[in-house]
Amino acid sequence: MRQKRAKSYKKQMTIYHHTFKFRSPYQVLLDNELVLNITQASYNLMNGLTKTIQGEIKPMITQCCMQALYDTKNQTAIDLAKTFERRRCNHRDAIDPAECIESVVDIDGVNKHRYVVACQNLALRKKLRKIPGVPLIFMNRSVMVMEPLSDVSAKYSREFEEKKLTAGLNSIESRRKAEEEKGASEEESAKKKRKGPKEPNPLSIKKKKKTEPQPTTESAKKKPNRRRKHKSTTESEANSAKEEDSEAKATNEEAEKPNEPVELSAENESS
Repeated sequence: MRQKRAKSYKKQMTIYHHTFKFRSPYQVLLDNELVLNITQASYNLMNGLTKTIQGEIKPMITQCCMQALYDTKNQTAIDLAKTFERRRCNHRDAIDPAECIESVVDIDGVNKHRYVVACQNLALRKKLRKIPGVPLIFMNRSVMVMEPLSDVSAKYSREFEEKKLTAGLNSIESRRKAEEEKGASEEESAKKKRKGPKEPNPLSIKKKKKTEPQPTTESAKKKPNRRRKHKSTTESEANSAKEEDSEAKATNEEAEKPNEPVELSAENESS
């Protein structure tokens, strides 16, 4: 693609992007005649569309166009069309492909679904030029070409830009939008407010080192362990001590008694 033509295509797609809100991936609606032309010329469709539109694309085809390809019995073109995304046209019986594409694109005089139309039908392209915001692509021999911006689309773009310049901050809509944005920003700031001081992360705080107390001279001296005697043992020891005392007293009393004379029996006297 030549540099001059590529610049003009980029300029057109910028207008479609900002004025008519086109977004990537761009939905490219193809007709049966363009698919047949591409297969005959052995043209790389995806590469050509990507270079022409200068963005990511999503090729699509309607059921009526698909039926027209089945009628030609061109298997190469049918296999290529099967790789496209199928666009439902809600036609029970297949109608003319040009009428089908026009009914899908023209919804109350607006390109509601933002289609890029790639077709070889000249009559269909003339009808679609009357709708603002419809990029048109066709094949000129073995070169893919994008039509320049139509008069209707150019007029709509100029009016759109003039409204932005003249309205400014004095319009009611711009004020309402500014108030809505202000309210949304205030709500976000209120959500972000902290209720109180946040405590530091415990993992980031340096732990205090435990200082071991130095042994003093008094604590160095070991105190004797004084075990408290159990009550039962002390009572038994006291009872045994009392018994010993009583026995000692008894022995002492016996020792202190004088020796009484022994009375001899009558038998010993007679002897």
